[in-house]
Amino acid sequence: MTAQTDSLRPLLKQYFGFSSFRPLQAEIMHDTLAGRDVFAVLPTGGGKSLCFQLPALARPGLTVVVSPLIALMKDQVDALQAAGVPATFLNSSLAAGESRPRLRGLHQGEFRLLYVAPERLMLAGFVEDLQKWNVNLFAIDEAHCISEWGHDFRPEYRQIASLRERFPAVPMMALTATATERVRSDIAKQLQLRDPRCYVASFNRPNLTYRVSAKSGSYEQILNFIRARGRESGIIYCQARKTTESLAGKLSADGIPAVPYHAGLDPATRSQHQDMFLRDEVRVVCATIAFGMGINKPNVRFVIHYDLPKNIEGYYQETGRAGRDGLPSDCLLLFSPGDRVKYGRFIDEKPDPREREMARAQLEQIVHYAEVANCRREFLLGYFGEHLGAPVSDPARSDSLLKHTGAEASAPNCGGCDNCLTPRQTWDGTLAAQKFLSCVYRIREKSGFGVGVQHVVEVLCGADTEKVRKFGHEALSTYGIGNEHDRAQWGAVGRELVRLGLLFQNPDQFNILELTDTGRAALKSRQKITLTKPVTAPESTKHRAGEIACDEALFENLRQLRKQLADERGVPSYIIFSDVALRQMARFYPVSDREFSRISGVGEKKQREFGSVFLRAIAVHLQTNPRQMFADDSFSEPVAPMRSRLTDTVRETLHFFRQGKTITEIGKLRGLKEGTVLSHFEEAILAGEDMDADRLLESKARREITAALTGHRGMGLSTVFEKCGGRYSYGQLRICRALMQLGRGGES
Repeated sequence: MTAQTDSLRPLLKQYFGFSSFRPLQAEIMHDTLAGRDVFAVLPTGGGKSLCFQLPALARPGLTVVVSPLIALMKDQVDALQAAGVPATFLNSSLAAGESRPRLRGLHQGEFRLLYVAPERLMLAGFVEDLQKWNVNLFAIDEAHCISEWGHDFRPEYRQIASLRERFPAVPMMALTATATERVRSDIAKQLQLRDPRCYVASFNRPNLTYRVSAKSGSYEQILNFIRARGRESGIIYCQARKTTESLAGKLSADGIPAVPYHAGLDPATRSQHQDMFLRDEVRVVCATIAFGMGINKPNVRFVIHYDLPKNIEGYYQETGRAGRDGLPSDCLLLFSPGDRVKYGRFIDEKPDPREREMARAQLEQIVHYAEVANCRREFLLGYFGEHLGAPVSDPARSDSLLKHTGAEASAPNCGGCDNCLTPRQTWDGTLAAQKFLSCVYRIREKSGFGVGVQHVVEVLCGADTEKVRKFGHEALSTYGIGNEHDRAQWGAVGRELVRLGLLFQNPDQFNILELTDTGRAALKSRQKITLTKPVTAPESTKHRAGEIACDEALFENLRQLRKQLADERGVPSYIIFSDVALRQMARFYPVSDREFSRISGVGEKKQREFGSVFLRAIAVHLQTNPRQMFADDSFSEPVAPMRSRLTDTVRETLHFFRQGKTITEIGKLRGLKEGTVLSHFEEAILAGEDMDADRLLESKARREITAALTGHRGMGLSTVFEKCGGRYSYGQLRICRALMQLGRGGES
């Protein structure tokens, strides 16, 4: 990289505590400092904000950040000020007495970053003020809001384009986490970007695990899911305001602190509930889509969609609020085919035909995602024009597009979605497919036009409806031949035939079905067609392991210390330090200022302000607790977590073990025999998971079994069992054998 961006590295460490850039950040900053317009599409948690925050510190003048939400502005400015960066915001939440000193500071050149809402830009006299403040960059955050093709169009964003006329020499940076090629092109046009350098990082979030579960006793599903996650924080998205309040009330009654959040609450209550969540005073927010845009809480560990999202873009952005710190997090969607029918009725009520057409297409896409049998990650990436392991492209700007980075290597199994972790069962759907394809053919043959999935289903099920009678479809040979399946099952069959390419759903003609050439060939040859069984509710909630291994007791002590310091300052806990930083402290046990400075996220100001406090807490812990050893105790930059080789069921057993549950308690909680629980522990040990050997087996038992195993190498466990006089189960023998293989037998 150039000397210009090399000079940013000391600032990166000084203010933000990092030693290296994330993918594409250095290139974006280089072009920004060179005065070029830049368009950056980086995933949530990919470091978008740093792309304009760091250059603002490297040159004189003011960077103006246009941001859509008041909460986002305050959140980011609090974090910047905690890092020693001179930043402020102006919005309607400030009283006149609060705004005046900020305006005075702007006139005196005291700030490097100013956050404003798009409405503020158009206030009388504000543009004139901007012209006095030596603006060197306009950064348009959440830029998809300017496109009517995006999922969160905001008309007020269209006013931003007028800045180009008033500040022709000031470059612009547009940033978003979600944008299809069509939306990207529209953003560049609306903002009048001039020959922009476009950077599109991978949309892949490898630390997120995606799951879809059939709704079945949905509250109990959610309750079990959350209870399996200790003290972790999460968001539950609901479509109805009433549902958010009902869920929050039930969870709180069951001992899980939760609050609702929706546009019907008064602003003070919404702000209070959001702050409670940010400061870890409640674990869960039950919210409509009014919550979360730009919320910078890095340790959200799960996102649940209680209802079907309206579109893929919204779903991707909402799930992206989990795991912003790069640690493993879970995304669960509860799906019922009835949701599709319900939303379809809402769409039919829209007065604008164009809006109805767009909404139907978006609904079909999210239903396909929920029902797809293949890798869900690949489906999401494909929607945004990317393939797992392949670079994405932007043909509209291929002349200025730099290389994309961040995609995983191509693999048939992503290891991070339910379909890859536990593939669904398949069935011989040849007969069902033949009936469905034949019905589509017969309807067009008789009527001369196509129909949608639901009408085909009605014909197959022999429904006596006005539409069936109107077109004479009760006289078709396929009328009523599908009584072996109900309507929901036939609907799933039809949608899977679309995904398999045997049918084409035409979005330009109200999603009517048409036979493809492949479908005609399959119908004529009666070739075997394998279909996938629909998603079901799991027997028990699965949990993905893989966090940074550390001294959990010390981590908890540091977490409480962080909360205390945050409360004293009136800021969210993560403003002090992230979970990643605390876990590194609890893994590496820094004992000096030099070692503490190497923790991720420790910049100069945080070193001065918090270093001695956390070092003292670590020293106190080590006075009464032994230092735990890990596979790699060397300091290094945090990397994306590796996916564990463990199965989901082993991960869940391990999760309860780390909560302090005994073998007997875990067996009762999970409905498993003791031998099965022990076999899970054996797998975890051999996979390299750190486990307390004293809790698995008493030291006396380990010594005796180790001696027997050592004296009978190469012999079966039955010989060792007899040698020990049958005092230990085969599960205990296997545990000790696994510990020995890792050099942890005997006293360990």
